[in-house]
Amino acid sequence: MKLLLLEDDFDYNQSIKEYLESLGYDVDAYEDGQEALDAIYDNNYHILILDIRVPTLNGYELVKELRSRGDETPVIYITSLTDINNLSLGYELGCNDYLKKPFSPKELKYRLEQLIKLYYAKSHQRLELLEDYTYDVVKQELFKNNELVSLTKKESEVVFCLISKQNQYISIEQLRSEVWDDRYICEADIRVCIKKIRDKTSKEFIINQRGLGYKIARKQ
Repeated sequence: MKLLLLEDDFDYNQSIKEYLESLGYDVDAYEDGQEALDAIYDNNYHILILDIRVPTLNGYELVKELRSRGDETPVIYITSLTDINNLSLGYELGCNDYLKKPFSPKELKYRLEQLIKLYYAKSHQRLELLEDYTYDVVKQELFKNNELVSLTKKESEVVFCLISKQNQYISIEQLRSEVWDDRYICEADIRVCIKKIRDKTSKEFIINQRGLGYKIARKQ
């Protein structure tokens, strides 16, 4: 799961990033609000963790801009601000949760897990896919008729990326960016990874369309 962290205190920024990465999250960390906003436009993040008082573009302005464009990515504010007016403004703009500094790393862990369940899994932990496949969003596990499909870490990341796009086609370049973090990997190797997933599922599990890319379809 890919997270964006915006925190202008360098030490705090790095400690949160390292902790979240130790939990298995993929984290892009920024200290400047405008740089964070640019990154959000260029990438797909599942949750945004934002400080409010940061350079260039504050956390309030960033969320206001996102919501005005129809971006509903879940947001957790981390802030030392405690005034009720500040809290109210954050919720009015569309944040999902607040954490008051200083906070325990475990508290952030639990808040994240709860937000993932509420936002991505809704009332069900598993999404229904075609051909009797289901996907546990929280655990990031794929099942066929309730039998776990064994995937490698990279195969699992590809499946999660495709499922999280909700029936949209994803290009090879987008997969390279989101799953391989823009590290060089040739197109053939990405196609091999997709083929291995199909070998473990079916040829129709991952759909491809020339010129558009790949997708995993959900049941309507």
